Amino acid sequence: MSAVADAKRLVVKVGTSTLTYENGRLNLRRIESLVKVLSDLKNAGREIVLVTSGAIGVGAGHLGLKERPRDIGGKQAAAAVGQCELMYTYDKQFSEYGHVTAQVLLTRDVVEDDRRKSNVVNTLCRLLEYGAVPIINENDTVATEEIEFGDNDTLSALVAELVGADALVLLTDIDGLYDADPHQSPDAHPIPEVRIIDQNLLKLAGGAGSNRGTGGMVTKLHAAEIAMAAGIPAVIMNGARPSRLYDLMEGQALGTLFVPHSINGKEG
Repeated sequence: MSAVADAKRLVVKVGTSTLTYENGRLNLRRIESLVKVLSDLKNAGREIVLVTSGAIGVGAGHLGLKERPRDIGGKQAAAAVGQCELMYTYDKQFSEYGHVTAQVLLTRDVVEDDRRKSNVVNTLCRLLEYGAVPIINENDTVATEEIEFGDNDTLSALVAELVGADALVLLTDIDGLYDADPHQSPDAHPIPEVRIIDQNLLKLAGGAGSNRGTGGMVTKLHAAEIAMAAGIPAVIMNGARPSRLYDLMEGQALGTLFVPHSINGKEG
């Protein structure tokens, strides 16, 4: 995974199921570990962009709701509460390692409008130039069906393309892509590398993920497809042990690597 190991500008996406417990409360130990690793990678000279899910799930947990809201108003209200807690936690943790965070909330209409997209790109690149860690989420408090991304896997791939990232890492609750659902089939085998995403591969992916998030393996494959089309290698790997990011960045084969046809103009 030399293409990933050599990445200077890295986009890391972390999902709700990785960030929280079943009750929606933040898994502080895991967040602390993730922030420590990302801070260390940044200290080593890499630029880090973090795309985080969790606002609605965390908000629901903080409000004491028994399940994730299904209606737009409930989702928006929960997101307003959860986003505050998420950013407070991230900012507190990153500041302990001497790093400044910046909140960036996006909706699909922003990146589909050339002028507004240009403003986003300029802001993100300037934040990286200043040494900050952009922390990006969908703006769930104002997003409606017409302007939402629908999942942060897609958002992370679009962000990777916008900032010209060298690699995209999707942290999830399984070890990568399998030839069957590993939660249901003990004989499922991991797929270490993918160069073409076709219908057969999409059929291997199940439906939605956990009841705390919106994504599943299908959305991650679509995200990988977007990244590959932009010449950006992507990795789907387990986020339960954020320290494994060290192994990934040292060239160890982890999860599933999606190899684009060309990387920075060179054959993949």
